Amino acid sequence: MAASELYTKYARVWIPDPEEVWKSAELLKDYKPGDKVLQLRLEEGKDLEYCLDPKTKELPPLRNPDILVGENDLTALSYLHEPAVLHNLKVRFIDSKLIYTYCGIVLVAINPYEQLPIYGEDIINAYSGQNMGDMDPHIFAVAEEAYKQMARDERNQSIIVSGESGAGKTVSAKYAMRYFATVSGSASEANVEEKVLASNPIMESIGNAKTTRNDNSSRFGKYIEIGFDKRYRIIGANMRTYLLEKSRVVFQAEEERNYHIFYQLCASAALPEFKTLRLGNANYFHYTKQGGSPVIDGVDDAKEMVNTRQACTLLGISDSYQMGIFRILAGILHLGNVEFASRDSDSCTIPPKHEPLTIFCDLMGVEYEEMAHWLCHRKLATATETYIKPISKLHAINARDALAKHIYANLFNWIVDHVNKALHATVKQHSFIGVLDIYGFETFEINSFEQFCINYANEKLQQQFNMHVFKLEQEEYMKEQIPWTLIDFYDNQPCINLIEAKMGVLDLLDEECKMPKGSDDTWAQKLYNTHLNKCALFEKPRLSNKAFIIKHFADKVEYQCEGFLEKNKDTVYEEQIKVLKSSKFKLLPELFQDEEKVLSPTSATPSGRVPLSRTAVKPAKARPGQASKEHKKTVGHQFRNSLHLLMETLNATTPHYVRCIKPNDFKFPFTFDEKRAVQQLRACGVLETIRISAAGFPSRWTYQEFFSRYRVLMKQRDVLSDRKQTCKNVLEKLILDKDKYQFGKTKIFFRAGQVAYLEKIRADKLRAACIRIQKTIRGWLMRKKYVRMRKAAITIQRYVRGYQARCYAKFLRRTRAAITIQKFQRMYVIRKRYQCMRAATIALQALLRGYMARNKYQMMLREHKSIIIQKHVRGWLARVRYHRTLKAIVYLQCCYRRMMAKRELKKLKIEARSVERYKKLHIGLENKIMQLQRKIDEQNKEYKSLLEKLTSLEITYSTETEKLRSDVERLRMSEEEAKNATNRVLSLQEEIAKLRKELHQTQSEKKTIEEWADKYKHETEQLVSELKEQNTLLKTEKDELNRRIHDQAREITETMEKKLVEETKQLELDLNDERLRYQNLLNEFSRLEERYDDLKDEMNLMVNVPKPGHKRTDSTHSSNESEYTFSSEITEAEDLPVRMEEPSEKKAPLDMSLFLKLQKRVTELEQEKQSLQDELDRKEEQALRAKAKEEERPPIRGAELEYESLKRQELESENKKLKNELNELQKALTETRSPEVTAPGAPAYRVLLDQLTSVSEELEVRKEEVLILRSQLVSQKEAIQPKNTMTDSTILLEDVQKMKDKGEIAQAYIGLKETNRLLESQLQSQKKSHENELESLRGEIQSLKEENNRQQQLLAQNLQLPPEARIEASLQHEITRLTNENLDLMEQLEKQDKTVRKLKKQLKVFAKKIGELEVGQMENISPGQIIDEPIRPVNIPRKEKDFQGMLEYKKEDEQKLVKNLILELKPRGVAVNLIPGLPAYILFMCVRHADYLNDDQKVRSLLTSTINGIKKVLKKRGDDFETVSFWLSNTCRFLHCLKQYSGEEGFMKHNTPRQNEHCLTNFDLAEYRQVLSDLAIQIYQQLVRVLENILQPMIVSGMLEHETIQGVSGVKPTGLRKRTSSIADEGTYTLDSIIRQLNSFHSVMCQHGMDPELIKQVVKQMFYIIGAVTLNNLLLRKDMCSWSKGMQIRYNVSQLEEWLRDKNLMNSGAKETLEPLIQAAQLLQVKKKTDEDAEAICSMCNALTTAQIVKVLNLYTPVNEFEERVLVSFIRTIQMRLRDRKDSPQLLMDAKHIFPVTFPFNPSSLALETIQIPASLGLGFISRV
Repeated sequence: MAASELYTKYARVWIPDPEEVWKSAELLKDYKPGDKVLQLRLEEGKDLEYCLDPKTKELPPLRNPDILVGENDLTALSYLHEPAVLHNLKVRFIDSKLIYTYCGIVLVAINPYEQLPIYGEDIINAYSGQNMGDMDPHIFAVAEEAYKQMARDERNQSIIVSGESGAGKTVSAKYAMRYFATVSGSASEANVEEKVLASNPIMESIGNAKTTRNDNSSRFGKYIEIGFDKRYRIIGANMRTYLLEKSRVVFQAEEERNYHIFYQLCASAALPEFKTLRLGNANYFHYTKQGGSPVIDGVDDAKEMVNTRQACTLLGISDSYQMGIFRILAGILHLGNVEFASRDSDSCTIPPKHEPLTIFCDLMGVEYEEMAHWLCHRKLATATETYIKPISKLHAINARDALAKHIYANLFNWIVDHVNKALHATVKQHSFIGVLDIYGFETFEINSFEQFCINYANEKLQQQFNMHVFKLEQEEYMKEQIPWTLIDFYDNQPCINLIEAKMGVLDLLDEECKMPKGSDDTWAQKLYNTHLNKCALFEKPRLSNKAFIIKHFADKVEYQCEGFLEKNKDTVYEEQIKVLKSSKFKLLPELFQDEEKVLSPTSATPSGRVPLSRTAVKPAKARPGQASKEHKKTVGHQFRNSLHLLMETLNATTPHYVRCIKPNDFKFPFTFDEKRAVQQLRACGVLETIRISAAGFPSRWTYQEFFSRYRVLMKQRDVLSDRKQTCKNVLEKLILDKDKYQFGKTKIFFRAGQVAYLEKIRADKLRAACIRIQKTIRGWLMRKKYVRMRKAAITIQRYVRGYQARCYAKFLRRTRAAITIQKFQRMYVIRKRYQCMRAATIALQALLRGYMARNKYQMMLREHKSIIIQKHVRGWLARVRYHRTLKAIVYLQCCYRRMMAKRELKKLKIEARSVERYKKLHIGLENKIMQLQRKIDEQNKEYKSLLEKLTSLEITYSTETEKLRSDVERLRMSEEEAKNATNRVLSLQEEIAKLRKELHQTQSEKKTIEEWADKYKHETEQLVSELKEQNTLLKTEKDELNRRIHDQAREITETMEKKLVEETKQLELDLNDERLRYQNLLNEFSRLEERYDDLKDEMNLMVNVPKPGHKRTDSTHSSNESEYTFSSEITEAEDLPVRMEEPSEKKAPLDMSLFLKLQKRVTELEQEKQSLQDELDRKEEQALRAKAKEEERPPIRGAELEYESLKRQELESENKKLKNELNELQKALTETRSPEVTAPGAPAYRVLLDQLTSVSEELEVRKEEVLILRSQLVSQKEAIQPKNTMTDSTILLEDVQKMKDKGEIAQAYIGLKETNRLLESQLQSQKKSHENELESLRGEIQSLKEENNRQQQLLAQNLQLPPEARIEASLQHEITRLTNENLDLMEQLEKQDKTVRKLKKQLKVFAKKIGELEVGQMENISPGQIIDEPIRPVNIPRKEKDFQGMLEYKKEDEQKLVKNLILELKPRGVAVNLIPGLPAYILFMCVRHADYLNDDQKVRSLLTSTINGIKKVLKKRGDDFETVSFWLSNTCRFLHCLKQYSGEEGFMKHNTPRQNEHCLTNFDLAEYRQVLSDLAIQIYQQLVRVLENILQPMIVSGMLEHETIQGVSGVKPTGLRKRTSSIADEGTYTLDSIIRQLNSFHSVMCQHGMDPELIKQVVKQMFYIIGAVTLNNLLLRKDMCSWSKGMQIRYNVSQLEEWLRDKNLMNSGAKETLEPLIQAAQLLQVKKKTDEDAEAICSMCNALTTAQIVKVLNLYTPVNEFEERVLVSFIRTIQMRLRDRKDSPQLLMDAKHIFPVTFPFNPSSLALETIQIPASLGLGFISRV
């Protein structure tokens, strides 16, 4: 297809623009060949006519499809040209905030002028080991590629970082070095990588300065070689520097600064150690104030000074040397303040005692007079004599500045020299990676010698870059076997020749410098004469004779000749240097001492250098071998030599290019200036790379990728099994011009624009398909809509017509009703009116009649009342008159009666005075006396009678008196009460009187009060109404407040609950953090331990070299034993008895010897018993073979019996001896009783007594065995005795004679008695067993009943379920039932196996005995006797031994036990064939036996050997998952056994009584439990690392790259750096690979019997690793952030969740670890346009951090044209909504994070005594106890 055919309507193009460089426009009509004008429309809507160039008729460059915009690699763009590159960089930088972009082999880095969180250690780990094209562009990807190629190709590498000042070169180089330091580590303990990084602050402080373009601009070039050993670990480094800008020391332009170190010194002047330097503010010194900008925003110079000093210390520069450096620097500052006074035009002088010079001389340790003299004079030497000539003020100032520059340059070299010494490799260097941080192409308004050298260096580098790119292109074409056509690329060799060739610019400059009167003007003229009009690259400015122009590869640069000669000579007066050399300050002469040797700190050849990196010459100086000659070489010559050396080094390495771009000149963050960017892109060679790529076949696709992407353009018949042929056939149809593409071996190569054409065809095809789909769907939707509307219309019509009919009927009814209502209404109105008039009339009549009646009544009432008044008045008047008359009459009567009484009184008085009167009286008295005498007599009589009565009455009186008294008392009380009542009455009356008065007053007050009350009432009513209103308001407020209080209370409770939950979570997090910290420390400890072992082995190999013939023994065990010596309670408890038993041993030395003898005797007795048993078995076997030896049999039999009797006697005697010894031991203990040792509570007493009791029990067991043997012998004798021949009888008679001995008979009787007891005990045990069986049968019946009921309930429940659920439930139930039955059958089978084994043993014994008896009978009796006399032998069966769940082994077999059970055990066979955790059970049973023996040394030794053995096997096979899982499971089981049988109540809850009997009795192993727990943690962490190493290669491929749902993701062009294909090849990992691996892990852990809780933790950790690695790669890969990829991820996660459900692990917390990945996948799929979408995203993505959300949105890339990019405004909305969220600023998840592990106690139901040790383990040397 012709290119012009792409210029159709709506095609987009780029047109030049003076402001934006390139502007996008759209074609309004098709372009036809011959058109001179293009009709365009700009993006802002303005129409434009674009005129084509009439000469070239070149069309404007086409714009790439939107789907290709924002690509990681610029070479992936279909149209490769300047506007496409510029636009792609701008979109990535501004919209996606991505600062790195690939351009083929070049990494383009744009300075963001902002700190970005993309350089952390997590990012380094993410890029480590990845292919360069698999991850998003990054400086770490380039560093990883260099590191990988160095290791793979064994070829030195170099990273060339270039760019103009302020573009970020130094930072990029720094991050590259940090990457190497982090990834490789150092080979020694000297922390070389830290020293390499520490060199940066030093070099920045002395070599960097603030410029107008950059706050931290490197004013020198440097090439750092980082050396590696054979294992590719950093061993050292070396630095070369180039062209330090010395002129900055004495001069700075406006808004610029001197080197940072000067300002750091001034900022730290107040420090005590700097007082002697007499420094001050930076504005005080001439050398630091010229720029007028002494402070950099955001930079603390004092703090930077601290960092510089720390770096110096780390690099081995001592404090004294540091102070020396600062003295020299301070001296330079003071030297700059030295002023000169002119004496005349040719001479000058320094004022006397000039303070700055005085300080300078003091600091430098030189004489003031000498320095002052030589600053104003110079020495001229001729052939004959020497002159001292004064110099002018201007020359003196220049000389002073030259001296300052020279001192600084030498100091700079000295520091670089010492840095290199500190970084020097101590071992041989195998390879290196060089990092070149060199100035980029520079052009200013005034360009001088420095810019000339810089641009010269860039010309050389650009040439090398072009050649390398050309070479790579050629290699790619040859590899794919594509015809190679020579590509024309820019070769800047002519420009280089112009500068460095013979008679070039540098050559002429050096020649002019040698001339005595050479000047800049004469040099310029020579340049014009030599090159003007002869070299096309050299020009002369029109208006200047002191400048020249060179056409560099990037741009034309005009250089001013002024200062070239002076800077090239770099002269300084020798006399001034001599003065400094004579300094008393030892560091200063060292700077100038043998300058030829100190020219470069790297001039010496370090040992072990590769040939091409052996020399490192300082650019400003010469080599040491040519000191006399090279000293006179100019700066330009030296720079040229060092540049040649650098190019040789770079050409001998594999280069990697980083091009740094400065986006704007104002240091604004994320601001892109197109003009400045284009200038730099042209200058740094990026566009040249694009041009070279575009000249050939820039777009490259693998056949599989092409097929996957453009399958939509193929028809079914075009698809063949051979993908390559399919692609060829399709391409031939799609692109007719065969020159537009080429078929390689593995790739298809396309010319520029062809991919865009294919994308256009694909988009058109998809668009047509979409239109067809839309057409069909829209037609279907419209038809459905029409049918629905028609149906709705009919329905509406029906309802409307019905409604209208109902409305008409309603109208008729209403009309009829209205007439009726009117009729009744009118009638009602008239009747109402009538009734109203009638009622009014009657009311008027009634009122009138009432009025008249009332008047009449009132008149009658008045008359009646007046009569009554008259009556009363008249009566009152009559009564008044009567009372007055009566009163007068009474008064008259009184007066009269008074007068008459007075007259009578007078008469009586006169009579009383006469005698006669007395006589009359006496006569009357005598009569009376006589009468009285008679009366007395009568009275006396009466008295007597009365006395009698009195006596009678006295009795009554006494009774009555009491009554009366009581009555009196009562009366008195009542009287008092009456008095009180009267008093009260009086008081009440008085009170009543008062109250009456008060009543009158109150009544009067009442009236006033009532009046006031009425008034008050009225006011109160008003107030009440107001108060009611206020009350209602208050009620509403109260309700509101109550509601608020309620809400607040609810909120407070909710917040409190939340706080409680948060605090609980925080506490859990703190606990987990603490646990994690502890486990990390354990991990670090184990790592250090391994390192210690490795170093120890290395030392043993290096130091302890075995001599010839001397074989060194393995000391691993002993050394490991020493590592684990714990001061536990066991050792403390054991030390005490030993110390306390010492005095008792002195008093009774027999005790311990007797005890040891007793132990020894017990072992001997066991051996004898075993030999006796073996002898018995052997004799029984011999009896079967005795048929052929009938004649010899009798004497042998007799000898056997005699031997057995002797044995029996010997055993009995031994028993007696042992009893005696026991008794003696007990007596000795009781007799030698001391309060310290033998007290009942003393430890020694308890230990010894326990041991004695155990020994006595052992003796009892031995005694029983002897009795059994004796009874068996007796039974044999009785069976054989009557059947023997005469020979036998004679022998037996001898036995009978022996038996007649009293003691023998007694012993036989005792033996029979014991036998009877044994039989009785067996009978009892059988009875108990029968009862137990009966109980078990009853229990089974009960369980069957319960099972029957449960089955009926399940059946009833199932009948209620739907059919599908019923089937599922029945299946589930059936599976459960079969599983339970299977387990029961397995248990029964195990029990039956045990019974069968026991019965087999018994049967074997009985068969032997029966066979022996039958043989004896058949030999000695006739057949008749066999029938007549049946034999009934008495046989006592041997008692089956009851095992105690312990294993016994000898001390010397411990290493053998560890070797067979731990070191050489293969987990695969053990896990499949034996019970899980068998090694743990065996080890614990051995520990139990050692505990039973109370042997602390044996316990300690066994546990230590076990721990060290596990560590050793894990160290040896630590990368094998099965081994690590097996020993994690067994370590946990061993730990659980130690807990279960520890005797602690908390661990014994689930034990059976038999298990409780097996608890440890003597030792508390709590500390060893902690050691085992720590060991289990270390094994768990090792297991996680093994898991991670196995899963790591699978995760990204299986979870992200592989298309689980085929056809969803579209493959996009990938550019030069190919990514891993998403199409599954044979070696590609898929999701199925991950799930298979998970199944493998799970099955292995289950086979090994790992605890379920531990399996859950392992699974959670695995899923966290999967989620973290997947999310991290998603965040670092722009090509993965699309809608379709989100769909793939969600499907993959659902498959993992399904796996969890299948394994019943949903409650393990594994699903929650995938939540960030799930939310990221949802974020890729949700709508991202409106504010509602932003709110939904913020609420949905709570497991992602803000940085991660923003990163995903920035990286979101449409795969097809139908998807839309996320707008920048939407991302800002998200950031605004999430600004209050407090989360980590870290971008990536920590994939190395290991959750803290716990080991919940899991007791075992397995009985220890039932455990059998298989012979395959090779543990025959241990025996069950």
